Amino acid sequence: MHRTFIETHSMPSGMGCTLREYLCLSGKESAFRHGECLLALVVPSGMALGMPNPSGMGRAFRQGEPSGKGRAFRCTNIRPGETGMDVTSRCTLGDPNKLPEGVPQPARMPYISDKHPRQTLEVINLLRKHRELCDVVLVVGAKKIYAHRVILSACSPYFRAMFTGELAESRQTEVVIRDIDERAMELLIDFAYTSQITVEEGNVQTLLPAACLLQLAEIQEACCEFLKRQLDPSNCLGIRAFADTHSCRELLRIADKFTQHNFQEVMESEEFMLLPANQLIDIISSDELNVRSEEQVFNAVMAWVKYSIQERRPQLPQVLQHVRLPLLSPKFLVGTVGSDPLIKSDEECRDLVDEAKNYLLLPQERPLMQGPRTRPRKPIRCGEVLFAVGGWCSGDAISSVERYDPQTNEWRMVASMSKRRCGVGVSVLDDLLYAVGGHDGSSYLNSVERYDPKTNQWSSDVAPTSTCRTSVGVAVLGGFLYAVGGQDGVSCLNIVERYDPKENKWTRVASMSTRRLGVAVAVLGGFLYAVGGSDGTSPLNTVERYNPQENRWHTIAPMGTRRKHLGCAVYQDMIYAVGGRDDTTELSSAERYNPRTNQWSPVVAMTSRRSGVGLAVVNGQLMAVGGFDGTTYLKTIEVFDPDANTWRLYGGMNYRRLGGGVGVIKMTHCESHIW
Repeated sequence: MHRTFIETHSMPSGMGCTLREYLCLSGKESAFRHGECLLALVVPSGMALGMPNPSGMGRAFRQGEPSGKGRAFRCTNIRPGETGMDVTSRCTLGDPNKLPEGVPQPARMPYISDKHPRQTLEVINLLRKHRELCDVVLVVGAKKIYAHRVILSACSPYFRAMFTGELAESRQTEVVIRDIDERAMELLIDFAYTSQITVEEGNVQTLLPAACLLQLAEIQEACCEFLKRQLDPSNCLGIRAFADTHSCRELLRIADKFTQHNFQEVMESEEFMLLPANQLIDIISSDELNVRSEEQVFNAVMAWVKYSIQERRPQLPQVLQHVRLPLLSPKFLVGTVGSDPLIKSDEECRDLVDEAKNYLLLPQERPLMQGPRTRPRKPIRCGEVLFAVGGWCSGDAISSVERYDPQTNEWRMVASMSKRRCGVGVSVLDDLLYAVGGHDGSSYLNSVERYDPKTNQWSSDVAPTSTCRTSVGVAVLGGFLYAVGGQDGVSCLNIVERYDPKENKWTRVASMSTRRLGVAVAVLGGFLYAVGGSDGTSPLNTVERYNPQENRWHTIAPMGTRRKHLGCAVYQDMIYAVGGRDDTTELSSAERYNPRTNQWSPVVAMTSRRSGVGLAVVNGQLMAVGGFDGTTYLKTIEVFDPDANTWRLYGGMNYRRLGGGVGVIKMTHCESHIW
């Protein structure tokens, strides 16, 4: 409890004093003398001060005194002969935890423990495992799980309602939980105590319903994210039905999109043949169904009917209404649809065929016949997408990332990296985009980031390289991500290391024979090629090839031109090397390597000089991206036409980029249109 310590100073009669207030826990009793200045008062809870007029002063302070707290009173101009009651008229409440201006503040050091929550949970979990202080037993099937109500209530709204309300379970020491898998419940209780859980193929179908029951939204999201990553044409319909059953709207939406965009493969799966009629109708009714022609939809419907013809024959008219027969060619409509025995034998089906014939034969009547069956489908097509990552722009390194979709011929900004990176190495492994090292404008980096196009998010939980690297070459070979050469701020590097995504670990492999910064890399025929670069003194035309079986580098034929900061890619089974810089200037020239002859040959030059250029193959087109022409940072793109042996300009990015990385991802799930 706060006590009062009043520091006093003798003052000439009639003069006020400068207040200096102190609060203490010293336990000293209050003091007050006439003819002296009162400097601080702290009133103990519910108590009066001992003063010359204790009854008056005491009553005054009691009236404004909340129970349970001491208060500080600031009083000025205490004059000789005044009573406590006289003083209180000039006293104001102060903050007992704050000292006035001019008074030295006591030393303070706020401390927040990062370890405390984890260590506390670890101890509580240990108590649970030893069945100590447990106050509830969950009975799930034949399994008994000991736990603490407070932990369960803190993690699960389901348990919080159960244990804090008037339900019978709130008073029971054993609570039976029905309609939940035993192993799933164990995993979820473990998560409540450890914040860790592993979602896998063997448990996701029991874990998700259990998480839904216990209202564990975080686990529901984790299960849905896992299932998103498992989508393929053979299982997407099953995942779609599973999501629908458990009201996972986002997963249902993603599965729907995947089914629509991969319909040509989905229609051949066993799951498609097992669909109920209502789900089949949902799918084929979509305007975004990705088919080459309406013939595919008709063939899919007829295959579905004939899979169980006795049961499904009566459903054919209902399903056929959602096939856009007026969009079929006249030849297919008459020769295939109209002649099918199942169609001919049903009056409703014949009417639909006649409607389509009228639409095709009477073009002047088409404006009056418009409807869902005459509306052309507008599928969002999938394909390879080019990503441009980081680089140097307007005098500084940048973190921005954009992607080019050839289907729409548009560049679009996506999520930025967490760090600015120029001279970054970029490659794609398991449909994820990796950005390795680089320079952030002030420091050389060894950190690595990974981009997931399904979520449009970068993650930084990738192990760093063993050394800082900028102007590094990065490529994928045999399921590993290789980082080749570069510089660490002190010297050029010949060091090579590779990343194992399963172990989240980098491991050194054989070093190159030559140090190379600004090196370009490519993978062809099971070998990793390191092309050109600079040894720190001058640009190189030498090339080395790494054999992962031997863990050795071998020198092969040199290029015709010395190049550093060049672009390199494999196109039509040859390695193309374009642009870069020689001893004196930026280059527009290009050449290609034929591994069968071990020879380089010149290719027509690009329209612009480009050093720090990115080179990639997108949907069969060789594209040169950005760079520096000696005067200007570039955002333009050039595409190589091998038939005409020319380069042509092909639009531009949102950002100018020198030393940015490029990577290509095949958007098999049409992720670009999901988020």
